[in-house]
Amino acid sequence: MGIRNVSSRLAARRLLVVLVAVCLALGTWLVSGSSGAGVPAAAPPVPRAHCGPGSLPETSTQGRVPKADYTSGRVARGYRCNTAQVSHQGSSGGFKTLRYTDANGHTCAFYDSTLTLPRDVIANVLSKDGLGVVVLDMTDPAHPRRTANLATPGMLSPHESLLVNARRGLLVGVTGTAATAPGILDVYDVKQDCRRPRLRSSTLSGLFGHESGFSPDGLTYYVAGAAGGTLVAVDLTRPRRPRIVAKQGGVVYHGVRLSADGRTMYVAHIGSPSAGGITGGGLRILDVSGIQDRRPGAKFKILSTLHWRNVSIPQVAEPFTRNGHRYVLEVDEFVDLFSFKGLANLTTAPVGAARIIDVQDPRHPRVVSDIRLTVHQPDQRYGPQKRDPGASFVAQGYAAHYCGMPTRTNPKIAGCSMILSGLRLFDIRDVRHPKEVGYFNKPVRKNTRLALIPTFGAYAMSQPAWDVRRNEVWYTDANSGFYVVRLTNGVQRLLH
Repeated sequence: MGIRNVSSRLAARRLLVVLVAVCLALGTWLVSGSSGAGVPAAAPPVPRAHCGPGSLPETSTQGRVPKADYTSGRVARGYRCNTAQVSHQGSSGGFKTLRYTDANGHTCAFYDSTLTLPRDVIANVLSKDGLGVVVLDMTDPAHPRRTANLATPGMLSPHESLLVNARRGLLVGVTGTAATAPGILDVYDVKQDCRRPRLRSSTLSGLFGHESGFSPDGLTYYVAGAAGGTLVAVDLTRPRRPRIVAKQGGVVYHGVRLSADGRTMYVAHIGSPSAGGITGGGLRILDVSGIQDRRPGAKFKILSTLHWRNVSIPQVAEPFTRNGHRYVLEVDEFVDLFSFKGLANLTTAPVGAARIIDVQDPRHPRVVSDIRLTVHQPDQRYGPQKRDPGASFVAQGYAAHYCGMPTRTNPKIAGCSMILSGLRLFDIRDVRHPKEVGYFNKPVRKNTRLALIPTFGAYAMSQPAWDVRRNEVWYTDANSGFYVVRLTNGVQRLLH
């Protein structure tokens, strides 16, 4: 599908936004120091995975890809533990990998092909990967078949907003970048044939694009415009005519997720403007029952805000239950880039990684455990690993980005894209003592793509998707494309 109705003004604005964001990132990179003084304490890393037959284990600290492996060429073989590659497609990726089976039994994968426009435009055109959101026919996961590229304005660069609602068969995304974007919201119908999505509407109802959330019933799509300071609820009862039913300004929110009844919202709260920059980030829980019920004048109501030590940039909090008890798996991205304290020395700025939070009482949430790798620890920020390819770039580095689970009810396993460390797998049956059980990492050895952001190392940023029946997990690496990974050596039993 070709690009539709993209004006030169819109394209120029997007380019300016990306260049500003990149310059800001590079600027903060350059002001970082190298001293380890005053590094705050952090929770210990989870136990390291025991790798079985067929593995190619890491050669250094848990999660690290050392410079020596690039020099020797070892990095070209990749690193895997209790996993095996089933297939690979394309040469780029973004923030979401989604799996959906339509009403006629077709199974598809959807993924955004770029981190931010225009990073991969030239490379994707030259490689024939195409632009926007890639649609794959996954009838045979060993041989994914690309059937469409969605390159309408909202899908050309949906940033972190791309979501599919299984109940209604709607695929939705909002134009967004690391900074402010126009918020064009595209709604596609994938219910009858996911291989060939049908555009239902393309409107400005997103206000500002960045992250998002979907009510389980598929009637309300929420847009979190972090840079614009907005949170918007969009009614999709009529996909051809989206309408805003609630909005709030003055908030710096990231990913939003909803409880099973759609009445409680779990917000990755980046923080609030203060004399020290944007500080006070954590988890915010909101009552959105009035919006869910479509009460006139309904508002977002804050129930609680939870903070924790070593917070970086809260990304998203995925709800799940363990024996009926409510939790969220929350993940932070990157390092602290917004507080003046974090910006003063990015080498020692905290890596938030991930954690499990008890939200049974929404007014009194509490952290019950942390999910961290050794390479995320404070003392690692200023050690030899800072010289590893990609480690000192603030938009890459040894940090986390997205986590996901195969089910919301009693999940046994979680998968997290941890950027330079690749896809990591964790046993979360004991919510107080999670442990690593496997990983899959395919770093790029040489900078060969025509992109604005470095393309060496791994760039695992996407939320993973799960094919439980086949014991597989799907994810994308922004530097190398889409992967289907099979779980091995008994780890696959955690899917069932």
